[in-house]
Amino acid sequence: MIQTLALREQARDQYLARRDPIAVDRLRWRAQSFRHMVHLLPGQSILEIGCGQGLFTRQLIRVTHGRNPITAVTFDPSDRNSADCSESVEMVIAESFPGTLEGRQFDFIVAMDLLDQRNCAAILQEAHGLLKAGGQVLFYESNPWNIVLKLRRGLMGLLGRSDPRSLLSRRQLYELMSEVGFIRVFAVFNDFVFVPLSPRFVWLFRNLSIILENAPGIRTLAGSILVHGQKPPRVVERPAVSLALHEELRRSLSVVVPCHNEEMNVVSLVEGLRRFYDDYLAEIILVDDNSKDETATVIRHLAEKDSRIRLLSRTLPNGVGLALRDGYRLATGRYVLTMDCDFQHLLPDISDLFDAAVEGYDVVVGSRFSRYSVLLNYPFGKIVANRGFHLIAQVVLFRRFRDLTNNLKMFRREVVQQLVLLESGFAVNAETGLQPLIMGYQVKEVPISWINRTPDMGVSSFKLARVGWGYWRVLGRLWLRCLLGIGAYRTLSLSKRRRGTYRADDAEGMKSIPESRKL
Repeated sequence: MIQTLALREQARDQYLARRDPIAVDRLRWRAQSFRHMVHLLPGQSILEIGCGQGLFTRQLIRVTHGRNPITAVTFDPSDRNSADCSESVEMVIAESFPGTLEGRQFDFIVAMDLLDQRNCAAILQEAHGLLKAGGQVLFYESNPWNIVLKLRRGLMGLLGRSDPRSLLSRRQLYELMSEVGFIRVFAVFNDFVFVPLSPRFVWLFRNLSIILENAPGIRTLAGSILVHGQKPPRVVERPAVSLALHEELRRSLSVVVPCHNEEMNVVSLVEGLRRFYDDYLAEIILVDDNSKDETATVIRHLAEKDSRIRLLSRTLPNGVGLALRDGYRLATGRYVLTMDCDFQHLLPDISDLFDAAVEGYDVVVGSRFSRYSVLLNYPFGKIVANRGFHLIAQVVLFRRFRDLTNNLKMFRREVVQQLVLLESGFAVNAETGLQPLIMGYQVKEVPISWINRTPDMGVSSFKLARVGWGYWRVLGRLWLRCLLGIGAYRTLSLSKRRRGTYRADDAEGMKSIPESRKL
């Protein structure tokens, strides 16, 4: 088994070095998706099986900011390059597995291109034993259903150079992982950027990939699959780790959350905000938008325990836009963070928004459609509608951006005070995303994961056919304001200083931000 694993490591690293034109970006994307998938917290331990030359290990260090202990195991004694990754990485050259790791346990395990019909059962068995209770494993494996892979393997066979890998189907992986004892087993198709794409097509498919990964039928042609499993139990208490790392943000944050029939989610959200970001919180404004369940009662009980929690009760008419507008008026913090009530799973990931705010950005948006984002259980129709709207909006407004219509946003309060919010429904998210951009504020998009509502979260009130026209109204009004200076948004003040959005890895973006604007 060790010889097989060593060969798999060698073949993978040689492919990345010689044939993958975007190897570094791809590995960073995988590292970021791992972080988002498990909602990694500082201090949680990571075991990387089959690290090889440490190419993926370096990206793990980068996306975790060195805050997590990493144990990297290689089965190839010739792979010494991984030893120089970082002093925080424990390098293990394994002559057996688990070998010297016997008796140890980790919060998470990650591996790439290791599972094979000849060793999969043994690897999964040992991985299960090396996980703490509630720990998770993620494997990035070649997609055995990929037609290009099948054709290549067939051609290699005719030429006498057969592929030594014995790939498992998704069904086989499911069965093996369930038999070993994993729960929450699923596989996600990902990554449509693979050979034989020429460099000129790489950019196109990097942007299309997130759509294709979620397209029924087409997604089975992805280059790889991400396989997930969890060691029981299903529900695990999250460590009490503070993510409030910036002293300059202390007691500066007003959180505004619209709530409509959210009694199932509001407690978890508030507890998570207090657990991870308590030092940042000036107030949490929970806007009960005429709920029919016990949302208001639950919020009152929360407010009795913490004076920073404020209930704002609305009467008819309902609407996310109206709820946000009323909540913004009450906000007193230097910064305003807005989010939906079902974002409790994403709370560890939003620390990136605070990092960007401290860098000096006026508005920070959680982007669902970055190349480093993960979308799970997300309706394909909403993806197509979102991408179509953003494509046309970029053409109409002469700006470049990826995803400004998400409700996960952080603003300086003076930005909020200048917004002209006319939409009563979900289209308000287009107003809050696009208006700061055309007003000349510095807007940054940071990647987040996105897991659509599961049954225990209740039912979303978002209906694409009903709310779609509001987004086009917003875009039309903005076009009239930018081009002719007329219309419902004519009171928006436009700045002549540089406007733009910046992605999370845009090192040049900060050059345009005056030192006086940075905290």
